[in-house]
Amino acid sequence: DPECKGLISKKEFQKSMESQKQYTQSEIEFLLSCAEADENDMFNYKEFVERFHEPAKDIGFNVAVLLTNLSEHMPHDSRLGSFLDVAESLLGYFEPYLGRIEIMGSAKRIERVYFEISESSREQWEKPQVKESKRQFIFDVVNEGGESEKMEMFVNFCEDTIFEMQLASQISEPDEVEQAEEEDEEEGHSFLEERSDEEEAESVSAFTSACRSVKSKIASVRQIVSLKNLRK
Repeated sequence: DPECKGLISKKEFQKSMESQKQYTQSEIEFLLSCAEADENDMFNYKEFVERFHEPAKDIGFNVAVLLTNLSEHMPHDSRLGSFLDVAESLLGYFEPYLGRIEIMGSAKRIERVYFEISESSREQWEKPQVKESKRQFIFDVVNEGGESEKMEMFVNFCEDTIFEMQLASQISEPDEVEQAEEEDEEEGHSFLEERSDEEEAESVSAFTSACRSVKSKIASVRQIVSLKNLRK
């Protein structure tokens, strides 16, 4: 696609897949049959990816979560080990996007919850200022304070990291003021982007509120403990 129009011929698409030597002939023929070509035997590659790759990516991520979860609960199961060997490349592909948090369940056992990390979040997480915050947080936790102090430090770290990731995102965005106004189609894209930004801000705001709630509860527990000590 030298003109970057998103169009490619079926013949070129077939050559590209054959050169990768990752697909069988039947798989290549199946993918070619899924492509809707025009009278010139050309098809829109971007639409093809959105139609088939994105749903397949969602399914693959869910399979990766399932296998990861099972491997942690049944590490010595030989049958599961066979599945993991076959799915090694799949797990390797999704590993950078697999986030995990640990919570205390109703049975007083630690439970792991998995979620998908978006590409934009991974890029922001690797920003220099965020990396420095992570380094400083780990240093402080290892060298200072008891359990309650460490919890408060963790909440502060979450709040600071959210702010730094938002700031890094704003700095990396192009200056919209200097850009000339485009055609009506771009107005529709702009509206969708604003909606996306609003939803992201609401999500971050909710997480920040949760962090502050935990912080206030820690302060309340400290106050109760202090009062008990005074009474004694």
